[in-house]
Amino acid sequence: MTAREQADPCTLVIFGGAGDLSRRKLIPAIYYLAEQKLLPEGFVLLAVARDPGDDASYRKLMREAMATSDEIRKVDEGVWQWLCARTHYATGEFSDEATYAAVAKRLDEIEGSTPDADKNRLFYLAIPPSVFEMTVQHLTMSGLAKRTESYEARPWSRIVIEKPFGRSLESARELNRLVLGCFGEHQVYRIDHYLAKETVQNILVFRFANTIFEPLWNNRWISHVQITAAETVGVETRGKYYEEAGIIRDMFQNHLLQLLTLSALEPPSAITADAVRDEKVKVLRAVRPLLADGEQNIVRAQYAAGTAGGKTVPAYRSESDIAAGSITPTFAAMRVFIDNWRWKGVPFFLRSGKRLAKRTSEIAVQFKAPPLFLFDQKTAEEMAPSLLVMRIQPDEGISFRLHVKTPGAVHELTPGLEFTPVDMDFSYAESFGNEAHPAYETLLLDCMIGDPTLFTRSDEVEMAWSLIDPVLQDWENNPVKEIPTYAAGSWGPSEADALIAKDSAAWR
Repeated sequence: MTAREQADPCTLVIFGGAGDLSRRKLIPAIYYLAEQKLLPEGFVLLAVARDPGDDASYRKLMREAMATSDEIRKVDEGVWQWLCARTHYATGEFSDEATYAAVAKRLDEIEGSTPDADKNRLFYLAIPPSVFEMTVQHLTMSGLAKRTESYEARPWSRIVIEKPFGRSLESARELNRLVLGCFGEHQVYRIDHYLAKETVQNILVFRFANTIFEPLWNNRWISHVQITAAETVGVETRGKYYEEAGIIRDMFQNHLLQLLTLSALEPPSAITADAVRDEKVKVLRAVRPLLADGEQNIVRAQYAAGTAGGKTVPAYRSESDIAAGSITPTFAAMRVFIDNWRWKGVPFFLRSGKRLAKRTSEIAVQFKAPPLFLFDQKTAEEMAPSLLVMRIQPDEGISFRLHVKTPGAVHELTPGLEFTPVDMDFSYAESFGNEAHPAYETLLLDCMIGDPTLFTRSDEVEMAWSLIDPVLQDWENNPVKEIPTYAAGSWGPSEADALIAKDSAAWR
């Protein structure tokens, strides 16, 4: 494992510390940081939740969460005892002022012997979006979190806000106005866990640390780009949330547009937070409106009953907490154009859905055919295109498909050479073992260090919503009784195939 910077001494306060996100992701990530000795001696954890309890009961919950985590192979007793001694719990409703007074009292007890200069606080809102605003307001009104005017100010206060950041452009702007009225931009960390995946971070390294592909990374050589985030699971227990969000809010406004910007951005002046985020915003500003010119650039659909993992699974409308006759999309495909010099005319196809044939997230870059075929025309037409695939999950890595001559003699009577596509493949697991760091472990460490590179900035969030919001408003203003369906376990509706066929391509 490469050496990484240790976190600043700080108190991590998790609102929603007993919730699903905390149990599945945050608690294992905190343990992993402790195991890797990336937490300082001055680290303290205070969990705040509605459930009644005390320090001992919360430590028990933590131990249970680690025992059931896929990310922790074995709990080291020494690390566990170190973490237990620094773990505390407070209970209360997030809407109640008394809760924040109780949190302030616990922090005074916990930080009592800590020098004022080291009383850094990281507030993590692992709570429903509906209570983001009231929690931010109470944090500042109570004096628990203080606004600072510069990154260098000490002690620091930082706040982590989970997605979704708003549910429309206007609500995102309202939330930004509230948050930035209480905190400086340098104090706000808007999480998109996709950005912490090793292979997502590797996109920049792959493009800008290697001179082989970057000269070809433009509309002269690239035919189109496909970005896919496919899931085999259905909505499971998230029916109420999904009815409000749908696939567009859940996946496109954040994850897929993030992958789009990293794939298409210009070389930044430096690999720093603001330099990288400046270039990502430029990409979003260059995206052609999705409803421009009356073109059909979007397909939505909903999964019907089918077979997944060898089992018969119900249709979306038969899942728990789903409204009868719901037209909430569980699948969407978009054709996106970036109107700048580098990408003019190159379609980017974005696709995501639930109950699809395979769990996979990847970026596939298809190169153009050679300008002149020097070999037999029939053979050339049958050749698979050169393809670069950056696999984000589950088999993290990079592959590049090229063509080689099939072994065998060639003479005058041979009608043409035979070609075989082969893949040059790099796998993270094979090269580095299974030491990839969980996304939340990376994100938590970056918050404590103060590195916002993997977090979205306010203008980036609003630009993403400005692209998605017109689509959602159009659907709302022009309601339909039915939308296309696709069988669970398939790759989506035929309408998505027709969308990509306009540009003589096919889905991977």
